[in-house]
Amino acid sequence: MFGNKQKKEDKFISLIISQTAKTVEGIRLLRELIEIPSKQSLERLDKVEKEADEIRRILIDELNKTFITPMDREDLFNISLYVDDMLDYAYSTLEEMVLLKVEADDFLREMISLVAQAAEELHLAAQRLSNNQSLAGDHARRAKKLEGEVDHLYRKAVAELFADIKDLQEVSTKFFRREVYRHVSNMSDRADTAANLFGMVVMKLS
Repeated sequence: MFGNKQKKEDKFISLIISQTAKTVEGIRLLRELIEIPSKQSLERLDKVEKEADEIRRILIDELNKTFITPMDREDLFNISLYVDDMLDYAYSTLEEMVLLKVEADDFLREMISLVAQAAEELHLAAQRLSNNQSLAGDHARRAKKLEGEVDHLYRKAVAELFADIKDLQEVSTKFFRREVYRHVSNMSDRADTAANLFGMVVMKLS
C-alpha cells in the first residue's frame, strides 16, 4: 500500500515540478524577448506556453482518474492553475508590447527579472515538496517576498510614468505602457497566490 501511495506522489508532484520548470523557461524567455517584441518572438513564447498547457492537461486528466492523491486534489489543481496563469500573463505582456508598440524600459526589465526569480523559487519549492517540506516552505516565502518587491516597483513605475505629461497625445502612449506594467504585476500576483498554496500544502504535509 505504501509503495502504491509513493508512486502516486511521484506522479503528481513530478507533474507540478515539470510545469514550474516550463514556467521558469517561459519567463526567462520573456525577459529576453521584451528587447525584440515581434510576431516571431510571440511564436517562440507561445510554443513554451502550449507545452506547459499540455503538462497541466495531463495533470487534470490524472486527477480525474485517481481516487487517492498525495495532496488535496484542490491544492494540486490550484497550484497548477496559478502557475499556468503566470505564463498566460507572460504571453499577454509580450503580445501587448507588440500590438501597442511599447518598448522595454528599466522598470519593465526589473519587474520581469523579479518575477523570473519568483518562478525559480516556486520550482525549487515543488522539487523539495516530497522530501524536505521545510525547505519547500522557505522557497515559497521567498517567492512571496519577491511579489512585494514587484508591487512596490509597479507603483513607482506608474507614478513616474504620469509625473511629466506634457500633452494629450502623450497620454495614450503612457496608458499603453501602464497596461504592459499591469500584466507583469498580475503575473507576480499569480506567483504570490501559488506561493500561498505551496505554504498551505507544506503545513498539511508537515
